[in-house]
Parts: sequence; structure tokens; C-alpha cells
Amino acid sequence: MVILGVIIFFTITFIAYWFVKRKRKGHRKLLSNANITSQASIPAEKLEESKPRPDLPFFDITTLITATDNFATRNMLGQGGFGSVYKGQLVNGQEIAVKRLSKHSGQGMQEFKNEVMVIAKLQHRNLVRLLGCCIHKEEKMLIYEYLPNKSLDQFIFDATRRADLDWSKRFEIICGIARGILYLHQDSRLKIIHRDLKASNVLLDASMNTKISDFGMAKIFGEDQIQAKTSRIVGTYGYMSPEYAMHGLYSTKSDVFSFGVLLLEIISSRKSTECINGSHFPNLIGHVWELWNDGKVLDIVDPLCQSFSTDEVSRGIHIGLLCVQEAATERPTMSDVIFMLANETTLPLPNTPAFTSHYADSSKSSGAISWNRVSITALEGR
Repeated sequence: MVILGVIIFFTITFIAYWFVKRKRKGHRKLLSNANITSQASIPAEKLEESKPRPDLPFFDITTLITATDNFATRNMLGQGGFGSVYKGQLVNGQEIAVKRLSKHSGQGMQEFKNEVMVIAKLQHRNLVRLLGCCIHKEEKMLIYEYLPNKSLDQFIFDATRRADLDWSKRFEIICGIARGILYLHQDSRLKIIHRDLKASNVLLDASMNTKISDFGMAKIFGEDQIQAKTSRIVGTYGYMSPEYAMHGLYSTKSDVFSFGVLLLEIISSRKSTECINGSHFPNLIGHVWELWNDGKVLDIVDPLCQSFSTDEVSRGIHIGLLCVQEAATERPTMSDVIFMLANETTLPLPNTPAFTSHYADSSKSSGAISWNRVSITALEGR
């Protein structure tokens, strides 16, 4: 009996040893296939130091490799200068979106931590929900809720999909963006300037509800702080306010400007930087201003936008022009914007919008100088 017991003990020990060894081998193989080095080489204290927030779920790299099927190309949702986003599914069936930052992207560790710290503190139905993060050697990943309809730009700028957005749905999207920005500026525990509002950073869930995303460039303001200045201008050309693009000044009114651009894009299904045939201006804002002065502003409405109210659309364009005025002090707050969208109140007349203030009727030179001065400064700062 003793001999039999010893044999059984050594058999169980050998099987356990073989199982653990096989599991470790599989772990290394997964990491190797994903071009990621083993976590065993990272000192535990260094790994802990790199965690942006202790109360935020921290995903293991192998969990994400499994969920995305080794970051398979077929699971890629999008790609940009920051890196790539992959669709994944956890073992419990939950679908996720994994933002895998490129090692060569402009978003370094500081921006990564900034995004995690900002969005982890925010809870609003019009902001994308961060589920966790992963830091593994040079790898930096953010794990978000998966939104099946992806981003707004894939609808409003698509020749066929934009027909799915009638005026009612577009108006809901506009209001959702406005509510999300108001929460950032006024209603959250923090006062946050997003600094990179654009169509590709507005995501849509299964019911086409709006979710603002990408807080890598966001800045937290003090309660009484009005504006700040930076020498490192980041963001997307076409959405940047003139005071930010030329002087590095940003405030809540910078986000208001970006919202105004977005509003005009949603109504027209045209990109802000698009050169429109027959216009004297090299951009959407200038063209809308031109039509406004000619009393033909409804000409900018997307012809595929069905069942719209002339009064509502006209009011939307009017609000958009108020948001993109050149002087930041003349732009409304997001609280004002939401009130104007919801109520048929008398609106003030908009002043000359940004990038067109030096443009004189038939003169092509002065307007181009004004626009180019902004574009050159913005591009140099990126």
C-alpha cells in the first residue's frame, strides 16, 4: 500500500509539473506571435508604478491577445497615427474595443496616463466608457466598451450610409454631442477641455446614441480658470479655433468652436476642410457664411437628409455660425447652445466667422492669406 501511495503521489506531481510547463510554453508562444516580450522580465514594482490608476481594472496582456485572436487583421476596427483599434471578446462573452497605441505615435506615456485619469473619473451617457487599460513594456492599450456603429465620420461622409441619417437622427446626434461637452465643461466633478473634438472622435452605439471619445489631449481646468496657453499645439486641422491654432490659447470656447464645425458638417455631410465648387472660400465655414449673407443658407443641407424642418435646420446652421465666430468671447457657452437648440428663442446675429475675417467679397488674396496663416501655424505646431 505504501509503495502504491508513493507511485500515485509521484504520478500526480509529474502531471501537475507537465501541465504548468505546457501552460507557460503556450503563454510564451502567444506573446511571441503578438510580437510582445514576456512579462516575466518586468520587475513587479516597475509594473505597479506604471499603472495610471489603482482603482481602474488592469488587463493582462494574454487576456487581450486571446480576446482579439492575436490582434488579427480581420478584427481591426480602425487605424490612425495613434495606432490601431481592435474588436475583441472576453471569455464571459463581453465585446470590447482595444486601442493599441503605436510605439511611434505622438501619444506617449504622459498622454496615455492623461486619457486614463480623465476618462476614468467621468460617467455620462454621451461619453464612451473606459473598461480598463494594459501597460506591458512598451505596449500601451486602452480597453473600451464596443460600439457597433463605430464613428460619426463613417456615416456623414459616406456616399450611401449618410442616407440612413434623416434630420431627426442628425438632430439627436447634435444634441448628444452638446450634452457630452456640457458635462465636461460644467456638470462633471472636473472642468475638462477636450481639445480634439471631431467627427471621428464621436462614436455611435447600437441605437445610434452619441459617445464622445479620445481624451488623450484633454486638459483639466481649475474651477475658476478661464483659459490656458501652450506652445505644443495638438489637435486636428479644420476643427481648431483660431486663437488656439495661432497662439496656443485654449478654453471651453475652443471646444465650442469645434462643436460648431461638427454641427455644420452633420447638416451638410461635407468635411470642414472641403473646397466647394463655386465658393470663394476654401473651407466649409466660409462657404456657409457666404450662403448666409446671400440668403441661401439652406443650400448647404445634405440633399440625402430627409424630412427636415426648414426652421429647425436654419436654426441649427445659425447656432453653428455663432459657435465659429472669430472672437472667442462672442461664442456662446455649451449651456447657451443647448438652450438654443431646445427653444425657439430669438438668436443673435452671428459675426464674421473665423478664417474669413480678412476676406473681401471678390478678393482671393486676403482671404487666402488669413487661412494660410492659420494652417501653417497649426501644421508647424503638430
